[in-house]
Amino acid sequence: MNVAEKWFNVGKIVNTHGIRGEVRVISKTDFAEERYVPGNTLYIFKEEADNPIKVVIDSHRVHKNFDLLTFEGMPSIQDVEQFKGALLKVDENQLSELDEGEYYFHEIIGCKMYTDQGEEIGTIREILATGANDVWVVKRKEGKDLLIPYIEEIVTEINIDEKKVIITPMEGLLD
Repeated sequence: MNVAEKWFNVGKIVNTHGIRGEVRVISKTDFAEERYVPGNTLYIFKEEADNPIKVVIDSHRVHKNFDLLTFEGMPSIQDVEQFKGALLKVDENQLSELDEGEYYFHEIIGCKMYTDQGEEIGTIREILATGANDVWVVKRKEGKDLLIPYIEEIVTEINIDEKKVIITPMEGLLD
């Protein structure tokens, strides 16, 4: 197996589910519906293992905020118990082209955020997928983290190459 240069986290296997080889996953991916399509390949990274384990998705369903997956050739709980606590990843070759104005989480996390007046706010450290719109968690130099909704009225410019995001803060947003 050729080893990828970069791996991107898709989720964490937190437990098994039932006896038919399903695993319960907390997703960390921007595109769960795409990543978990039956026939897609993922890689399981177990803490103590040197090499990732290549798996092919057999089925996917959502149950109580978890993604439940089965893998081809692993029909029982005994096949998948070993994966508890492991990370699911894709390699950089599996990232698809995005449309204009779409970004991967890993491109946004680490960007510095500024107001449209040039004032530095902090660094984006996490993205919370809320359903309606994503919320960006910004680590400020001082004080508590700031929560910025990713909506057009606020986020006015994203420059991935310069790792820079510019916002037009609404009244009270930075307090």
